[in-house]
Amino acid sequence: MFLPKSSPLTIFNPEEADHEGALFFDTGISAGYPAPTEDFSHQHQHLSLDTELVRNRETTFYARVSGQSMIGAGLDDNDLLVIDRSLEPSNNKIAVCFLDGEFTVKRLKVDKDEMWLKPENPDYPIIKITSDNKFLIWGIVTNVIKKV
Repeated sequence: MFLPKSSPLTIFNPEEADHEGALFFDTGISAGYPAPTEDFSHQHQHLSLDTELVRNRETTFYARVSGQSMIGAGLDDNDLLVIDRSLEPSNNKIAVCFLDGEFTVKRLKVDKDEMWLKPENPDYPIIKITSDNKFLIWGIVTNVIKKV
């Protein structure tokens, strides 16, 4: 895989977990009023984030967001993206694109034979893709992992 030396995107391949995954309590955690306490000791199972977030292992990669152009879509600086290269790009999908020598993540806007890369921050311009651009849709973002 070719990556430019100045790429702001760090790409990782998912690795197969050699354990059962973290404990998962499938009881629902209230985000409203606190729920009555329950005995959680018998209501857990194991959960693998690979199983939950990765549909196509051979075509899925992780990349870290760099910058603020997609904050309106909930993608913040240093978030970890899950990107599937096997998914078809279409209007309104969030895509990782290779544009004129650099990677960028933007929302795809497609209308007939025209395409734009739309940031989700009004401080950044919409980019119209033309035949003058060196352009490739590298993959579609399927999930974002955040630190709190």
